[in-house]
Amino acid sequence: MFKFDQFKRLIEDFSSIADFLIIYIEEAHASDGWAFKNNMDIRNHRNLQDRLQAAHLLLARSPQCPVVVDTMQNQSSQLYAALPERLYVIQEGRILYKGKSGPWNYNPEEVRAVLEKLYS
Repeated sequence: MFKFDQFKRLIEDFSSIADFLIIYIEEAHASDGWAFKNNMDIRNHRNLQDRLQAAHLLLARSPQCPVVVDTMQNQSSQLYAALPERLYVIQEGRILYKGKSGPWNYNPEEVRAVLEKLYS
């Protein structure tokens, strides 16, 4: 959520030429775990219903793209080394860009540069 507004601008600017998807994964900074001060109050997901409820908090911020949730076995998170958050650009099943781990190294502007290069 650190740079969510930048991510939303990417969607606005490139939705005519690229598909966007958010996969809501395990909570990196759960309030009953290793939490930041002033972070959202989301507890560790104990079941799929918990994860779905947490994803609804993200949906309330109107992401402008589909939001799906990872399995409770964290398959997407593990396959894409996504924890705590990470950006990817994938074209025809091939990873063209793998961003650094967020939140501080999460850089939507790098994705912008990749998309501009691909579609200019």
